[in-house]
Amino acid sequence: MLNTLNKVAYKAFGLNIVSDICLPELPIISDEKTKIDIFIKLGNLKEKWMRLSESNRYLIVENNEVYFQVPNTAIFLIKDGNTIVVDRMEGSDLDHVRLYLLGTCMGGLLMQRKKLPLHGSAVAINGKAYAIVGDSGAGKSTLASAFLRKGYQLLSDDVIPVHFSSDNIPIVTPAYPQQKLWQESLDAFGMKTNFFRPIFDRETKFAIPVNSQFSSSSLPLAGVFELKKTNINEISISLISGLGRLHTLFYHTYRNFLISRLGLMDWHFQLTAQIANQIKLFQIQRPVERFTANDLTSLILEQINKE
Repeated sequence: MLNTLNKVAYKAFGLNIVSDICLPELPIISDEKTKIDIFIKLGNLKEKWMRLSESNRYLIVENNEVYFQVPNTAIFLIKDGNTIVVDRMEGSDLDHVRLYLLGTCMGGLLMQRKKLPLHGSAVAINGKAYAIVGDSGAGKSTLASAFLRKGYQLLSDDVIPVHFSSDNIPIVTPAYPQQKLWQESLDAFGMKTNFFRPIFDRETKFAIPVNSQFSSSSLPLAGVFELKKTNINEISISLISGLGRLHTLFYHTYRNFLISRLGLMDWHFQLTAQIANQIKLFQIQRPVERFTANDLTSLILEQINKE
């Protein structure tokens, strides 16, 4: 129950969160009877880190505890699927701390809670969730933004939480109402940067609130589209089949290096095999040299309408 004085509760990734650190990106929970799932605390991790770490090591996994250090920022601990401890370094930028809290920390915590964190954007189309995955810079958020401009809703940007319902249906849980877009994407959409806050240490990438186009409802996952950049000028789409489906889901699991270290290889294999058996996965190759987000939305919608 929310009975901690002077602390704000937030909602994100389907979880109720109380945090010692202000998280303005997240919706606030007003109900004082809300059961809290996650506690984000400030604490001293330096002694434990020094005892466990070796020179030049940035990540330690001990049982169900994940420690990692970001130079000049903080030491983080992800523990038991319900606790994140942050030891901020003197002079660190709070925006940078929040990037890791809502990224790596939440990705690791979702794994500890046996929820699959895919790396990408998810959009709500006709009552179903569709995931857009790809390498960094592939255009995931830009494509999701193109869908929003067509009237569809965002479910998640960066970390996509997936779990199975009691009916064994893969479900995407909404993350929080914000996107991150590069300057060139904003320019292509005719959006002025002076309305948005630059993300720490990335002056040409901006945080874009999407409160009015955010889906707060969990939806069944109906498809995954993998974006690949290519030097060929034409756009192409192909079905991913066989073991390629499992490879795609493993490769695009957020912070997948944690899977084996947390002893979750069997769990991950079984979960992704279930997903692959229920949905279709596609690979889309898009040219690097031109802006294709609007063309890609039409291609994906055409594919969805075929199903």
